[in-house]
Amino acid sequence: MSAPSTTTRGSRRATPVGTPPPASGTSQRNTTRLRGADTPRALTALGAVDALALVLLLGATAVGFAPVWGSNGYFVPAVGGAVVGLVVAWLGAWRRWPAFVVLPVAVVAYLLLGGVLALPADAIGGVVPSLQTLADLLDGAVTGWKEFVTTVPPLHSFPELAVVPYLLMLVTALLAGTIAWRARSAAWALVPVAAAFVGVILLGTVIAAVPVVQGLVVGCVGLLWAGWRVTAARLGAHQITTEASRAATRRLWWHRVRTGAAMLVVGAVAAVFAAPALLPDAPRTVLRETVVPPLDLHQYVSPLTAFRKYAKDMREDELFTVRGLPAGAKVRLAALDTYNGVVYDVSSGLPGSGVYTRAGEEIATVAPGTPTRVDVQVGDYTGVWVPDVGHLSGITYGGERARELGETTYYNSTTGTALTTAGLRPGDSYTLDTLVTVEPSEEDLLAGAVDQSVEVPTPPKGVLPAALAGKAAQFMGEETEPVDQLFALRDGLVASGVFSSGLDTQPPSRPGHSAERIDTLLADEEMVGDDEQFAVALALMANQAGIPARVVMGFYPDEEKNPLEPGEPYTATGTDVHAWAEVPFVGYGWVPITAIPDEDNKIQPEPKSLQVPKPPILEDPEPPEEPAEAEAGKIDDEEKDEAESDGFDWGQAVLIGVAVVVPLALLALPVVLVLAYKARRRARRRAAARPVDRVSGGWREVLDAATDLGTPVPAGSTRREGAGLLSQAYGATATIPLAHRADATVFGAGEPTEQEIEAFWADVDTVVGGLRSSVNRRARVRAALSLRSVRAASGSSGLRRWLPGRRAGTKGGAVPPAAGSSSGPRRVQGDQS
Repeated sequence: MSAPSTTTRGSRRATPVGTPPPASGTSQRNTTRLRGADTPRALTALGAVDALALVLLLGATAVGFAPVWGSNGYFVPAVGGAVVGLVVAWLGAWRRWPAFVVLPVAVVAYLLLGGVLALPADAIGGVVPSLQTLADLLDGAVTGWKEFVTTVPPLHSFPELAVVPYLLMLVTALLAGTIAWRARSAAWALVPVAAAFVGVILLGTVIAAVPVVQGLVVGCVGLLWAGWRVTAARLGAHQITTEASRAATRRLWWHRVRTGAAMLVVGAVAAVFAAPALLPDAPRTVLRETVVPPLDLHQYVSPLTAFRKYAKDMREDELFTVRGLPAGAKVRLAALDTYNGVVYDVSSGLPGSGVYTRAGEEIATVAPGTPTRVDVQVGDYTGVWVPDVGHLSGITYGGERARELGETTYYNSTTGTALTTAGLRPGDSYTLDTLVTVEPSEEDLLAGAVDQSVEVPTPPKGVLPAALAGKAAQFMGEETEPVDQLFALRDGLVASGVFSSGLDTQPPSRPGHSAERIDTLLADEEMVGDDEQFAVALALMANQAGIPARVVMGFYPDEEKNPLEPGEPYTATGTDVHAWAEVPFVGYGWVPITAIPDEDNKIQPEPKSLQVPKPPILEDPEPPEEPAEAEAGKIDDEEKDEAESDGFDWGQAVLIGVAVVVPLALLALPVVLVLAYKARRRARRRAAARPVDRVSGGWREVLDAATDLGTPVPAGSTRREGAGLLSQAYGATATIPLAHRADATVFGAGEPTEQEIEAFWADVDTVVGGLRSSVNRRARVRAALSLRSVRAASGSSGLRRWLPGRRAGTKGGAVPPAAGSSSGPRRVQGDQS
């Protein structure tokens, strides 16, 4: 954009901005001329002031990336992008390039300098961009935003995400600099800065950087600079100034600067002291808390479906080796929280299920526990589910596939489940930084309480096993407390079950945990199954009783047969696979509840119910003897006083009833009157004296229903026009044939029969019901109590009073049909509203 011209009309030479023409009699020597009036603003001292203001504004904006990045690594790409954007904007203002030149120059600068500023790992020598660098810069400009908000902070573990702050600050600086140095209304440069400021907040975390300082810098510097530019534009409207007026202009300048600065200082001080009270207690809204990550879990099979494969076919296979496993800790493969009647599976985004977000070398968490480092070496195990321990605070991969695995790892902090879409293979290794808690004892849990505020996806009742409810009620008995009910369910399964994985030395046991398999398990007197079936049965029965529960599959050593020595690595084999239920407890979080019966469990048959003896027949008791009659004239004063004291105080009851009923009746009276009026109006239309008026009254009933719903048909519209309006507003296409029938009846030659009228009103009821069903319940209630149709009828009643039964100049009261109506004579419609 070219700089505004400073040449006045009638003058051939440029004159300084802000100088009016010389007064008559004034010598031209008493005027001054601005040197370099055609010089671009970017090359002047005023342009340097603009640059300083933009640097302060952009710096305050870039600071917002600090919490989400977790280190100072954001500084180079963010500040570098701002510098590149300002330089390109300055060059465009200096050379006065049009927009179609500035844009490609900015793109070239983005690609050439993106390697050294944002992606030095991919650049040649950390400076020269390679083909991979260019590809990552182009891809990051499109998909980097999605990955930025779906990755668990801190993000310095993912250096490729530096493209986002680099590009955001570059674009913001380019727009703000171009507007500030080239536009006539330079204050508009604050718009891209404000947009970037909000964008950094949305891309960040609920933890703010330095909100008060950022707000003060952006607010004070932005307002002061914008006010200065607006004042300069106003003073520069005059083309010529005299020597005498220049001193007055300078004084005016300094007065406005001092006044504006003083006002901003006072406002800043007030904001600093008022900020703690004005800032909301609730965390701020950011995208990563609302955007569901683009991870499709349906393409990954539930690991619980392979439970019997580990337990039977891979019993001796060394799946993975864990070094540093704390005593008593379990290796979690996946937490399963949704059941569809066929399989227990993982979920994401459902109530209480959490979400899967990208995870790296650092994972922000507030979970309690002892910091522990665990090393895992993958052996024969393959799959997308990553064996982990406790609550992860970071995961670092090693080996040749470290980068591939690190870029495809997702973690659900709610369920403690990690997966890598690239899949683990033999030879992979990784290190877990985790927080491990000691499991509470059963005595602690019995003395505690189930945290029933935790939500879990509850399975629909139609897919649950048929025997589930009855068996749960049998095991729980008369227990009413959730903790007691939970352990009663656990004890019932352990006492009534026989453990078997279907091995040659064990009783026959089918794999799977479908509703049919669990129903068969619970229906048998001897419930034969392994961890898979009993864990699922326990979780489903707990959910049936209103206790939050989920199923977890994982591995842990047999401490009785093969106890681990301190510091000894743990090698998990197929025999170590287990499944258990998890239930949230207040103060402990999710706690594992294991229900594994013995292999040689001796099931005691349930005792047959004894025949209930018939209750003895009791003879009617003898009536008591009547007391002797009191002597005449004698009154038992004590009994009289008792009767009076026990009598019901009807006066008090009536008083209370009046005090309650009358206000309620007054409140309900308007509602009753409106409903009664509309019912009477409908009855009058339905029972009008003339058959044709009943038909027109039915159509009027449709229009009144639409009016009460908030869509009045304009006065003077034909029935077909009104039907078209209602069809567009509510999708009620049935109004169109109804309007055609009303026109054909009203403008027809003969009178409609009673059967035709009844059929027409039946269609009217159908159409009115369809209009009302197209809105929510609250809108239907408002329409039922609305007076819109009543006011519309009363507003037109005055007009109807002046209309005679037959219009003058027509024969038999007939008038020509309106535009769009059927041809033929028209009867005068006596609206019975």
